[in-house]
Amino acid sequence: MQTSILDKYCDARLPWYTIYPTVAEFSTEVGAEASEKWLQRLPVNDSVSLYFHIPFCRPICWYCGFARSITRRDSPILEFLTVLRKEIDLVAAQVPQPLPVSDVHFGGGTPTLIEAAEFRRLMEFLRRRFALSKTAAIAVEIDPRTFTLATSEGLAAAGVNRANLGVQSFDPIVQKSINRVQSEAQTERAVETLRQHGIIRINFDLIYGLPNQTVQSCVQTATTAVAMRPDRLAVFGYAHVPSFKKNQRLIDEAALPDRPARAEQAAAMANALIAAGYRQIGLDHFALPDDELALAQKAGRLRRNSLGYSADTCNKVIGFGPSAIGRLGDGYVQNAVTAGSYSGQIKAGRLATSKDYSLSLEDRVRAAIIERLMCDFEVDVPAICVTHGFDPVSFLGLGERLAMLAEDGIMQMEKGFIRVRPEHRFLTRAVAAAFDAYLGTPLC
Repeated sequence: MQTSILDKYCDARLPWYTIYPTVAEFSTEVGAEASEKWLQRLPVNDSVSLYFHIPFCRPICWYCGFARSITRRDSPILEFLTVLRKEIDLVAAQVPQPLPVSDVHFGGGTPTLIEAAEFRRLMEFLRRRFALSKTAAIAVEIDPRTFTLATSEGLAAAGVNRANLGVQSFDPIVQKSINRVQSEAQTERAVETLRQHGIIRINFDLIYGLPNQTVQSCVQTATTAVAMRPDRLAVFGYAHVPSFKKNQRLIDEAALPDRPARAEQAAAMANALIAAGYRQIGLDHFALPDDELALAQKAGRLRRNSLGYSADTCNKVIGFGPSAIGRLGDGYVQNAVTAGSYSGQIKAGRLATSKDYSLSLEDRVRAAIIERLMCDFEVDVPAICVTHGFDPVSFLGLGERLAMLAEDGIMQMEKGFIRVRPEHRFLTRAVAAAFDAYLGTPLC
């Protein structure tokens, strides 16, 4: 892998384009009023997805970049659930009838710190406020270190049908470096227990670029994970931003791999997973051939959202909990990040929205182009523009960055159809960035 190409295009500051525009462009000027209006305008017969951010963990993982609260007690979690139910009520009150739901995801934090009976009650409450489809995908993120038999029983009783297990690395040296010591046996026991209770769709999260990580340890982690045969694996690159996340200051920066080493680790893990029979999905997901992600990719309907790659076809997402991001018809909304601010607004009878972004027609066109690049590594720019009634010349006629990418052999472009070369797919974000109007210097 050429270091010069990495230095030129593989900028760690480029967004991952899970959404576009990115959160950095959200405004604090409108707030809850916009959320109410946008919720009220949702078509009552169109399915939505629901995302719940449960912000509690027991120990702190030094690499973590998410909003979370550390608690050894259950009382803060119970108090949070009271607020969360009120938020569900506030959202449901904005629409004339229960909205149909096809996808529910509980993220965190560690959602499974919610006691089993409380989780069942939460799901029962949710089903009274929304019309959950009988085939709805209900997914929960799990920390195997705190997972129990009772948790598995509770999830199954609540209708959960997909589990996402945080693994990151099986290397004990790396685990100690990030304050997340988790044995292979703990993870394997959680997988077996889930499957015994009928939760057979299993995802793993792995990370490369961690302190003291090597290509060998990355491959060994992938090999160990494959032996448990999860349906999907997400392989993310660690983002070290200690100025933004104070817990990351506990990580030894001298032990972090450099950019070429990170690229080697990512490639080695991808090769190991593909050799084991997994299909690569976009930049960083891998799935068995019969998994929904692989089928969605094959059919050309793979999506990209704030959680990564998805087979969910919903265009609307309602977010609950602190920091949660929603995507409504008119634009994006984000709840207050801190638990205190979030709870205060909900208790006062207001939606917890602290930021929003109203999408323009041009935003929608750029978002559609970026999503297809991130999902398919190719995009028909004129076709997308025509669909939206937009002139493609404004994107392709001034594309100096596109010309540079083509000249360097990163991509091919013919009559507005762009295809990222297979050997340079790791640079797809650089191609997508050519359509990002909000970077420091507009590239298109």
